[in-house]
Amino acid sequence: MFLKMKFKALLLIVPLLFVCQLISCKQTKELPVYNPSDLNPEFVDVNLQNTNKNHTVSDFKLINQSGKIITQEDYKDKIYVVDFFFTGCPSICPIMTDNMVKIQNKFLNIEDVMLLSISVTPEIDSISVLKKYAHTKGVINTKWHITTGNKKHIYTLARKSYFAVVEQGDGGLQDFIHTPNFILVDKKKQIRGIYDGTNELDIDRLEKDLLILID
Repeated sequence: MFLKMKFKALLLIVPLLFVCQLISCKQTKELPVYNPSDLNPEFVDVNLQNTNKNHTVSDFKLINQSGKIITQEDYKDKIYVVDFFFTGCPSICPIMTDNMVKIQNKFLNIEDVMLLSISVTPEIDSISVLKKYAHTKGVINTKWHITTGNKKHIYTLARKSYFAVVEQGDGGLQDFIHTPNFILVDKKKQIRGIYDGTNELDIDRLEKDLLILID
């Protein structure tokens, strides 16, 4: 009888400890705000490397899997995770997309959190291709925009706004970027974290950081 009572008490205490841990984390940990000068210079456009304050991600104009034009207004007052991918990628992108699905499902009922995937092969990833890809992966359209658009615009976003890639280039025909990075952006359009989208430990860290940013 005593052992049964002790076991029941533990069942009540463990969830309470988890909740307390989350509350404590939100109260004590504060995420950094990343400016270009805080990052590895290889990731930052040479003209921005000395910028040490007030960096926010640029406005954008993209087209999602439903053919809708997506801009920064669709992410106004949202916390969101960005990645750069392409549907024909046989290596890191499937892992990245699976991890984005996990984040989508974990934060499905939290309206403050959204996702944004941007194709680095927009000339191949048409709206119909993205629609099929999104359906196959279980993407929820209101939560996660899978987008295409102008290549130069996309590559400028990757290099000068989100600092997602090391390689330099001009966004021209021969230019190509390939990165596993997930970028966490807060409601003020500030970068609050950069993570390896293929690494489970980094995904766990990203999910914890999202909890910290949620009001």
